[in-house]
Amino acid sequence: MTVIRMTRMGRKKRPFYRIVVTDSRKRRDSGWIEIIGHYNPISTSKDLTIDAERLNYWLSTGAQMSPAVKRLSGK
Repeated sequence: MTVIRMTRMGRKKRPFYRIVVTDSRKRRDSGWIEIIGHYNPISTSKDLTIDAERLNYWLSTGAQMSPAVKRLSGK
């Protein structure tokens, strides 16, 4: 099953997350199918960018969103 989740980037104590589509059996930071956005919790404005068109495409093909991504995206 495909899942839409966050993968951690950045350095120690300065996280930066990419919102990716990946196979649910893979580890959190291993290979992904497509990057559809990013989230920066450290910035003052809590930057969140998601490509809505690609998100809707992957949801229509049966991909499931992780609870964290669902909470952030508001869907």
